Amino acid sequence: MNENLFASFTTPTMTGLPIVILIIMFPSILFPSSNRLINNRLISIQQWLVQLTSKQMMTIHNNKGQTWTLMLMSLILFIGSTNLLGLLPHSFTPTTQLSMNLGMAIPLWAGTVFMGFRHKTKAALAHFLPQGTPIFLIPMLVIIETISLFIQPMALAVRLTANITAGHLLIHLIGGATLALMDISPSTALITFIILILLTILEFAVAMIQAYVFTLLVSLYLHDNT
Repeated sequence: MNENLFASFTTPTMTGLPIVILIIMFPSILFPSSNRLINNRLISIQQWLVQLTSKQMMTIHNNKGQTWTLMLMSLILFIGSTNLLGLLPHSFTPTTQLSMNLGMAIPLWAGTVFMGFRHKTKAALAHFLPQGTPIFLIPMLVIIETISLFIQPMALAVRLTANITAGHLLIHLIGGATLALMDISPSTALITFIILILLTILEFAVAMIQAYVFTLLVSLYLHDNT
């Protein structure tokens, strides 16, 4: 119980050197590529899920937008697997770091915006000033729309960071309360343990949902700019 509540969010080090790069690269091992004519069940399920997700997410895009399919599928697999691995005991979740999530959100958002200004310049500029706006509201609306545009990557990163961090903190607090209540009131400890199990199941769902929401929003930004 004396452990720091935020100790699990500290970047792990080995001999004084951060090993977060190795942790980020680890999920790629979970998705092996097979050269066999007939795949095993695990790879077949992975390929089916990827095809199902890409079909649902990329049907709204034109040919230019569909060139991002590989990147978006890699993104959802990376975030989902990283979130799930972070639920293991004594593990580190890179997606709880706002700096890393911003590092994913800003380049992707910037890429979609640059594509919009390159291929749909008039439509991209029209977002800053809706048609029929009164003249005296034009400066204010341009400022508001510009701010809302630059807030998009921050919203992407903060949403992912907040949801994953809140879940980890709840699991830590309820798990600590369960251990503390075992000697005081076993019946109450049993109730909190059941709550902990249900919360863990919920966090597995949140881990996958947040990966899907992050990728879906990037896909929608891409659709608006292609």
